[in-house]
Amino acid sequence: MKFFKYLIEAFIIYLLFFLFRVFGIKFSRKFSSFLLSKFGFFFRRKKIIKNNILKVFKNYSNHEIDKLIEKMWSNYGLTFAEYVFLDKFRFNKFQNNHIEISGEEIITEIKNKGKPVIFISAHLGNFELMAMELEKKNINLAAIYRPLNNFFLNPFMVYLRKKYLCKRQVKKGLIGTRETINYLKNNNSIALMVDQRVGESERYPFFGVPAHTTTIPAQLALKYDLEIIPIYLERRENNFFKMEIQQPIKYKKTQNSNEDKKNITVEINRIIEKMILKNPSQWIWTHSRWK
Repeated sequence: MKFFKYLIEAFIIYLLFFLFRVFGIKFSRKFSSFLLSKFGFFFRRKKIIKNNILKVFKNYSNHEIDKLIEKMWSNYGLTFAEYVFLDKFRFNKFQNNHIEISGEEIITEIKNKGKPVIFISAHLGNFELMAMELEKKNINLAAIYRPLNNFFLNPFMVYLRKKYLCKRQVKKGLIGTRETINYLKNNNSIALMVDQRVGESERYPFFGVPAHTTTIPAQLALKYDLEIIPIYLERRENNFFKMEIQQPIKYKKTQNSNEDKKNITVEINRIIEKMILKNPSQWIWTHSRWK
């Protein structure tokens, strides 16, 4: 049953990607944004999204929740359409520059130190641009990704990521963790999203509620004495993007590694919370961190 479901889903998405490329990015963004803002509930039950929102915005009315969900799906639709135009982002083929980057002095410092770091971010704006822009700044980088469940679509998405986002792609999981360590040992920085549920991971406060949280950044930072650099990415008017490279997270290494890991992970969650609150309609509320 799942085989045929994935096959039909892949056929529709590949068809849309083909049409997007034919009609161009301007039309495709509008069409995809409209499509998902009106029919996004087919992909994820509204009840799940609503419950997630109420974990954070406890006093939101049904109207406010509906508006937030509509805007979230709209941004998701824009991001979906942009996948087949990643070459334009990579090689700056737009008439005007598509992104403004602040904190570039931090990138310069990283290069001068000659030591890898861990870049963390959340699924905000067009989150795929983070690794791309870092690699364009000549950062030696490997990006950790979660494979799509649909095995008809996943090879194409991996191809796009390797060709236009970041040539070193690491699949999440045990094998991926070993690969990540090898990249770090070869002086490659790591980029990953830390705002989704990762299996039956440890729970740490996220908006005041215990949530499944990855501890990979904290563990790697402590083991290899690495800086953790948060990155905030936001979609602005006319699909212009702002990428903010923030100061490294401050942490102290003590004799209690478990407590150190906890403190760093709690701080990471706090930083991600602040990112989401800046523009909640651009975060993907479909993934339940609190399940």
